[in-house]
Amino acid sequence: MGISTDVFVIGGGPAGLAAAIAARERGFQVIVADGARPPIDKACGEGLLPDALGALRRLGVVIDESDGYAFRGVRFHDEVTSAEASIPGGHGIGIRRRVLHQRMVERARDCGVSFLWDTPVTGLSSAGVMVSGKQISAQWIIGADGSRSRLRRWSGLDENTRLDGRFAFRRHYQVRPWTDCMEVYWGKDSQAYVTPVGEEEVCVVIVSRRSQARVNESLREFPKLESRIGSAACTSAERGAITAMHRLKRVYGGKTALIGDASGSVDAITGEGLSLSFRQAVALADSLEAGDLSGYQRVHRRIARRPMLMGNLMLLLDRRPVMRKRLLRALEMSPDLFGRMIAAHIGATSIRKLATTGALVGWQLLTA
Repeated sequence: MGISTDVFVIGGGPAGLAAAIAARERGFQVIVADGARPPIDKACGEGLLPDALGALRRLGVVIDESDGYAFRGVRFHDEVTSAEASIPGGHGIGIRRRVLHQRMVERARDCGVSFLWDTPVTGLSSAGVMVSGKQISAQWIIGADGSRSRLRRWSGLDENTRLDGRFAFRRHYQVRPWTDCMEVYWGKDSQAYVTPVGEEEVCVVIVSRRSQARVNESLREFPKLESRIGSAACTSAERGAITAMHRLKRVYGGKTALIGDASGSVDAITGEGLSLSFRQAVALADSLEAGDLSGYQRVHRRIARRPMLMGNLMLLLDRRPVMRKRLLRALEMSPDLFGRMIAAHIGATSIRKLATTGALVGWQLLTA
């Protein structure tokens, strides 16, 4: 007799593990397959904001401050201006991606999820998926296989996509964090993101439209940051990835559904990719339990609106340096406004307050 399961998840990164945990909590039998072995790493900013931490807790994944480094605020820098605000209602945690992945694997294993590591999925079959030349039957198939998702292509869900891609490169440095904030440095045509991830380590990510950008060379564009890093030793190899605003018309078809970057993504400038995945996982599990994926489509679209809005705003600032300089001056003079923007970013305010904050930002741009 062949292998069968209720839910088969293609991709064992954080999005796939979140989907597996949420489905298993509702009583489904779940298999996760991935061509790699844990812990799986990826180039990312490694900062979890309160909304992401809350979503993880709802999945039963506990991230302790000892797993990384707690930060209380966000700070923006350009050549002459620095603006800072505290995160409303809590703090974030900088955590190495490999550590986060290991915590999620442990939670999924404790839930009873089955794993097929070092096992790429090679295609779909009439009953399920093809793995190592064998068929595994599945009632539902979930694609958590990233922005270049094969399941998305196999399922015909690639139509009407829009990509606005940039390039991200990450390294870690052995240096004591100089701030309790997650920092964003704005340069001429790129940004540098700095997240403390340990008592003696920081994560630096350069995001640029230039594919040839590299971390060490790009630091020269950010003198404030370069002076902080100094001659600190690198504690990781450089890793690169493409980051994009990616939208899909549909995130499900038949018995297949997409989650995480496979289902569309927001630019890394938002820091909301993981949070979106964790919230999508709960919505997808609800729809699986109801036996109707159309509900997942509706919720997926709704929860993506705020990050898409904030992502488009941040990318606009990237393309419009004059506007960005005016806004940073306004935020420097009005930390309360910056705090409202962060609250809107992490979903800590209502839609009405978000609209009010947008109006205040517009006014400050006119008067700064």
